[in-house]
Amino acid sequence: MRTPSSPDDSRAGQRAGAALALAGVVLFVASLFVGAALAPNVGAAGDGAERQTLVGSQGGGPGLHEKGSVYLLDGREIAWRAGETDSYFDVTMMENGSVMAGFMDDGYDDCGPYESPCTHTGFRIIEPNADTDADPEIEYEYSFPVRTRVNSEIHDVERLDSGEYLVSDMEYERIFTVKDGEITWQWNASSRYDAPPDPTRTDWLHINDVDAISEDRYLVSVRNAHQLVVVERGEGVVEVINEGDGEDTRGDPTLLRQQHNPQWLGNGSVLVADSHNDRIVELRRGADGEWTIAWAIYSAEGVDFNWPRDADRLPNGNTLITDSLNKRVVEVNRTGATVWSYETPQVPYEAERLPAGETVGGTSYASADGGQTTIGDGRNVPVLSFLLVLFQTGLQTPFWFTEVHVAVALVSLGCVLGGGGLVLRARFRG
Repeated sequence: MRTPSSPDDSRAGQRAGAALALAGVVLFVASLFVGAALAPNVGAAGDGAERQTLVGSQGGGPGLHEKGSVYLLDGREIAWRAGETDSYFDVTMMENGSVMAGFMDDGYDDCGPYESPCTHTGFRIIEPNADTDADPEIEYEYSFPVRTRVNSEIHDVERLDSGEYLVSDMEYERIFTVKDGEITWQWNASSRYDAPPDPTRTDWLHINDVDAISEDRYLVSVRNAHQLVVVERGEGVVEVINEGDGEDTRGDPTLLRQQHNPQWLGNGSVLVADSHNDRIVELRRGADGEWTIAWAIYSAEGVDFNWPRDADRLPNGNTLITDSLNKRVVEVNRTGATVWSYETPQVPYEAERLPAGETVGGTSYASADGGQTTIGDGRNVPVLSFLLVLFQTGLQTPFWFTEVHVAVALVSLGCVLGGGGLVLRARFRG
């Protein structure tokens, strides 16, 4: 038989519980103040040179599907901006000044097998109207309905000399070319990888990039396989970077892990945003055909990269990096020193330095002796790093919110829940 506690015991228990909960709140708030106070200065580096940088912004909000935009930076000033779309991705300035961009947007009535309204993905040609007072406008759109707005987007498009548009497609896991609205060629990943019954119902391979390294030879990022493949029209896959032990075997995640936006440097070198390893790597093909890391960088401006999704080797020999979850674009030199940076208003997907944009071929940082250069050491705390990504994609936390803050948040939550439990227990027993 339970003996009721005295009123004094009940009040003491409630005070102890309230104090524990308050301590949890104070601990978390204090960690935020300290983090903000000690945060390094990000987005202010610059050597004074004039730069024009084209940015494709995925946006913000839960899942990064709000406030997508394309904008041009003159230095750090936005010269023009095209928005009012859920998400934009890879961007390219065309010779006539128009901008080509992959996108995803809701609210379409043309939905095929899906209920209306639905989501479309595809690419757009945007006229900036930079020399007039008019707002940017969409000149052309190629799009199709998708089952879901998550992991179904077209992230990349290129225009070929043939007049075709080369497209990477995560909905059907393929690359294809289209001209005058009609598909003229395609390569389906199911020709190499074991496909599920319906790739539109699962995030199977997440093919997120395709670059033409010649008119009929394309570099493809197969994100979930941790691999890059070279596809030749009429031949299929002719080379695999980070190849596993068999055709459908995923690559080594310590070499590449869910990468984005590779750049073919030529001469057996490729630059890659190694996104889930939170670094940029330059890979080199050895005499034995194996690909290894020649150069890696984990941080800039005193801040570790967090889900970087683009890296371009520039004509001046520097590297332009889009550090997505830290919401910044940075330019570093071979030694890792930051020569320019910009803090973006929303989460960026990709950036290009004009007028060249992303080139095929570029300066290699590989050393003559075949060694590896590593700048920074990275951070990856099991569980905490995963939870940090959830915080940053869902709550849009600032760049200085790190795994330490996640750990403190968990401890604080434990204190609040434990304190609340003590209060309830004391009241019940009283």
